[in-house]
Amino acid sequence: MAGDLIDIATARERVLAAVEPLSTEDVPLREALGRVLAADVSAEEDLPPFDSSAMDGYAVIAGPAGELEVVDESSAGHPATRTLAGGQAIAISTGAQIPEGADAVVPVERVQVQDGRVIVPDTSAGANVRHAGDDVRSGEPVLRAGTLLGPGELAVAASLGHASLPCGGRPRVAVLVTGDELVEPGQPLGPGQIRNSNAIAMVAQAERAGSDVVTSAIVPDNLEATVAALSSALESADVVCISGGVSVGPHDHVKPALAELGVEENFWRVALKPGKPTWFGTRGRQLVFGLPGNPVSAMVTFHLFARPALRALAGARTDDTRVVAVLDEALPRNESRDEVVRCRLRAEDDGWHVSPTKNDQSSHVLTSMLGADAFALIFAGEGTVEQGERVPIELLY
Repeated sequence: MAGDLIDIATARERVLAAVEPLSTEDVPLREALGRVLAADVSAEEDLPPFDSSAMDGYAVIAGPAGELEVVDESSAGHPATRTLAGGQAIAISTGAQIPEGADAVVPVERVQVQDGRVIVPDTSAGANVRHAGDDVRSGEPVLRAGTLLGPGELAVAASLGHASLPCGGRPRVAVLVTGDELVEPGQPLGPGQIRNSNAIAMVAQAERAGSDVVTSAIVPDNLEATVAALSSALESADVVCISGGVSVGPHDHVKPALAELGVEENFWRVALKPGKPTWFGTRGRQLVFGLPGNPVSAMVTFHLFARPALRALAGARTDDTRVVAVLDEALPRNESRDEVVRCRLRAEDDGWHVSPTKNDQSSHVLTSMLGADAFALIFAGEGTVEQGERVPIELLY
């Protein structure tokens, strides 16, 4: 750690320690993608709920080869209406319920059909039968609280009869960016102006993390406007992210504005490149992130600190996006700060490999984010991290 800077791990620990998960709510399945399950879900019935056929063919009583009379049909959603007896077969479709009395299915391609009768080969009990509860038994735990709900989880919940699920609250996020030089995309640039890319990026990151962005605005570089914008954001949001204005220059008004509004500082400045001037504070249960103004710095610090907070607010058990990868080219270390390098990711026989998206990794080079699948974390120190060494990476998703 350098001077009064704190390290990344300590900063993240402080952020997560300040999080109080939001209240839960019942969410229809069709709206629950990306939400966090708030309570364990157990099966209230067997899955599948009945014995069914794995093949198109004939339901039979297991035994030696012979000629059988076809007496009924069982199709999906329309079970046979009679019990199977010796010397009989019932035509059956894939997924259809096994008729009472039958204990095996002969695939259609293994029988000979003639005048309402079928000649079947030797058949063993259970052949081509999917038994009730093969997948899940009634009472068995299926989904755990804290699980991020993806397509598979929603499909399982639907198969067990759940029309909705208890989910953690969806964090409300306000995104603010400071700067008299900023104009919205699509507008012509005046002298000294740049387009507002930070808000676009942070809104996208917040929404990808499962949040509801309730406002996004450009804040002029004066104290009165900064206080007004932050006050309005705090009235409507669980989390406020403001980019720029968190340093100590004459046009940096975020810190005094937050102090005026009763937001208590938890930390300011992290031993991180890019992202050193990151600020974090709280007002009651509300979280406020003061992120750097450089585009890449804002995206990096949002991922490292704001994203885990948003997932924790929603009730996620963990937001651990860190794994280890092989570095495909040597990278210099920064003597005093850990450095985040934007990288492409690929899978090889020995695991994940990463290489920088481009040579210039400066915090203003926004195109270094293009094609980035991961952030490689290069710890502070002397010399270089050599090609072939394993380094921690943060997966971007």
